Amino acid sequence: MQIKTKNMHIFIDESGIHKKVDHSSFALVYVEVDDFKEIEEKICQIEKSLKIEKFHWSEVAWKFKEKFIQEVLKLDFKVKIAIIKNPINPAKELERILLHMAVEKRISCIYIDGKKPKWYEFKIKKVLRDKGVPAKKIRTVKDDKIACVRLADMIAGLSRSHFDKKNEKRLQKYYKMLEKKLVILMQ
Repeated sequence: MQIKTKNMHIFIDESGIHKKVDHSSFALVYVEVDDFKEIEEKICQIEKSLKIEKFHWSEVAWKFKEKFIQEVLKLDFKVKIAIIKNPINPAKELERILLHMAVEKRISCIYIDGKKPKWYEFKIKKVLRDKGVPAKKIRTVKDDKIACVRLADMIAGLSRSHFDKKNEKRLQKYYKMLEKKLVILMQ
């Protein structure tokens, strides 16, 4: 009997890489999902139950953020997070981090949030191609089209807020819940 393994879907997002104010730490998240369709449906159901069209960390009021986080953290996914404080060269740091994050062999597709600067998209695609991921498996998508990209956005926002010590009292318990899904944390 042969065991059939599922190919995973990967979602890459960041928070703070293009900030011009405040200190310039950024969080890069790499979310691994085995059952893509199920997670997609559940995220859409959560958004619908909260009566929000599409979740986005910087655009959603705290009471919806909190409820979204509580529900989404119950889903089945794994996360790799890198926190970079005050990078001299964000593009070089991004490349260095991805070399350590993108190690899986059974990748079905890698989705990159399409709202990012072009250099960000090109750098990620180059690193992934250099690691042997075929270009046809790398897709740039808008977060309103793929719910799991919104999941990555939530994780990036939560992680960066946690490490920047923003809303510490509110976020601490959710970050602790997220830690249970961590595969790698790079600082």
